[in-house]
Amino acid sequence: MEISKTQILSYLEKFKTKRVLIIGDVMIDSYMWGVVNRISPEAPIPIVSVVNREYRMGGAANVAFNIKSLGAEPILCAVVGQDEKGKIFRDLLKQNSMSDEGLLSLPDRKTTIKTRIICGSQHMLRVDDEVDTEIDEKSSEILVEKVEKIIAKQKIDLIIFEDYDKGVLNPKFISKVIKIAKKNSIFTAVDPKKRNFNSYNGVDLFKPNFKEFCEGTNSEISKTDLKEIAKSAQKFLESSAISTLLLTLSEHGVFISDIKNNFHFPAERRLIADVSGAGDTAISVAGLLLSAGASLSEIASISNIAGGLVCEKSGVVPIEPEELQNEFR
Repeated sequence: MEISKTQILSYLEKFKTKRVLIIGDVMIDSYMWGVVNRISPEAPIPIVSVVNREYRMGGAANVAFNIKSLGAEPILCAVVGQDEKGKIFRDLLKQNSMSDEGLLSLPDRKTTIKTRIICGSQHMLRVDDEVDTEIDEKSSEILVEKVEKIIAKQKIDLIIFEDYDKGVLNPKFISKVIKIAKKNSIFTAVDPKKRNFNSYNGVDLFKPNFKEFCEGTNSEISKTDLKEIAKSAQKFLESSAISTLLLTLSEHGVFISDIKNNFHFPAERRLIADVSGAGDTAISVAGLLLSAGASLSEIASISNIAGGLVCEKSGVVPIEPEELQNEFR
C-alpha cells in the first residue's frame, strides 16, 4: 500500500498528544570500543585496548526512548537493583528527561547490564550480568500499585508490556494490569518472550518474532509459507482473544492479522549494521499507531520500515521522526 509523507506527518503530530506506560524488564546496554594490537600470552585470545565506553538504556527503557524520540511521553514501570548500575540507570533516565516515578529499587536484585566489546565493526564479545528469577509477590503488588497511581494521576493512552524474560512480568501481574487497562479504556500492546507467551489474553496488539511465535504456539511452519502462517495466526487469535497479531519475520518483513484480515509486507532492502533494538522500535511505532487510530496495514507497513531503519545503525538506538518521514513521498 502507498502511504504518503502527509499521512506520516499527521501520525507524528498525533503521537505528540500520547502518553505511554511501558512496563517490563529494563537494562543497561554497555558498549566498550577498542583496538586489538596483539594476542594475549595467557591464552589464544585478542587483547582489546579500550578507547571509549558508553552506557545506553536498554530493554523496556529502549522502548521508552523510542516513544520519546517519536514525540510521545513515556513513563517506565520497572525494577532495578539498589546497586551502582541502578544509579547509572536512574542517571540515564535523568539525562534523557524521563521520570523515574514508576521505578522500584530492590535490595536483593542486581540491575541487568549487557556489555558489548567492539573493535572496528567487529563484535568481539557480549557479557550479560543479570538475575532472571521472578520478583516476589510483594514486589509485584507494589508494581501494580505504581501502575494504578500513575493511571489515576494522568491520562494514559497506551500500555506496552516489554517482556525480556528477566522476571519482572508474571501471569498474575499481567492479568491485573490488563484488567486495569480495560477498565480505563487504555490500549495494550505486547512484545513477548517465551516464559509468559500465553499470559496476554485480551490485549489489543501482540508482536512476537517468528521464533517466539513458533515456540509459543508449538507450530512448525516456514517463514515463507504465508498460508500456514495465516492459519496459525487465526487459530492463535481465536484462542487468546487478542485483537491483532503483528509477526516480525526478519529478512522476510512482517505479517499482520486480526480475526478477519491479514497482510504481508516484505522487508525493505537495507545495509544491515546491527539488528539489536529493531523489535523495540517496531513495538513502539506499532503501539503508537494503534493508539492514533491507524489501520491494520498502516501499522504493519510503517513499523516494518521503522524496524529496518534502526538496523542500519550500530548498537541499540531509537528511531528518529525525520528518518521515518524521509522514507515516504
